[in-house]
Amino acid sequence: MAALGTASTLALAQGATNEELAKSAQNPLANMISIPFQLNTNFNTGPLGKTQDVLNIQPVVPFSINSDWNLITRTIFPLIWQPPMASGQGSTFGLGDTQLSAILSPKAADNGWIWGVGAITQLPTHTSDELGNDRWGLGPTAVLLHSDKQSPWVFGALVNNIWSVSSSSTAPKINQLTIQPFLNYNLPGGMYLTTSPLITSNWEAASGQKWTVPMGGGIGKIFRVGNLPLNTQISAYYNVVRPDYAPSWSLRLQAQVLLPK
Repeated sequence: MAALGTASTLALAQGATNEELAKSAQNPLANMISIPFQLNTNFNTGPLGKTQDVLNIQPVVPFSINSDWNLITRTIFPLIWQPPMASGQGSTFGLGDTQLSAILSPKAADNGWIWGVGAITQLPTHTSDELGNDRWGLGPTAVLLHSDKQSPWVFGALVNNIWSVSSSSTAPKINQLTIQPFLNYNLPGGMYLTTSPLITSNWEAASGQKWTVPMGGGIGKIFRVGNLPLNTQISAYYNVVRPDYAPSWSLRLQAQVLLPK
């Protein structure tokens, strides 16, 4: 049965055009299983100005609730290579804290507009103290986007805020806002221009140290490996606002396996 399901999925993917697959890949609420592998290389990180690498493995799995609603689940497993923060220290590699979100979304768009609301939780799965926070976190999440078959544009935003829901004698409180606007312009053949900066605010930080605001963009393209579609992307972002010792700029490389249902 698993083999038949995979064969059916690949047949649907083969029937979709690259342009259709590109728009689906840009929609975080699409009724499509996908597995993005996103590598973020952060330059000039920490007091020593070293390079940090974060590989986010982000499986997205939708579930059909009924004829009108989907539940979209997204899990982020961060593998982190953390450079030394002081002279004489070594680097650290391991798993960071896992984030799991579940978003309820209507199946039908309204004049191209699609929305979803749900919850996000943060689990202290870090394998080293340098890579995460011992507290559990929980908060709301929401997505709003516009995607029209007649338009090359796909745009919208994903927003969440996570608060601590457990105590710790050593770990700092969690109160972090994440805003990820996205704007894509689709070209023929499954190529597209994209910008998707990750804007964050740590509300527990001191004044002047709360916000990280990147600016930048890049280019993406749908490829096929046999019948399997692959969404690839490269982009770069400069942090125009950042706390002390946060990276000055980042390079993002992504390969996303697409499995349309």
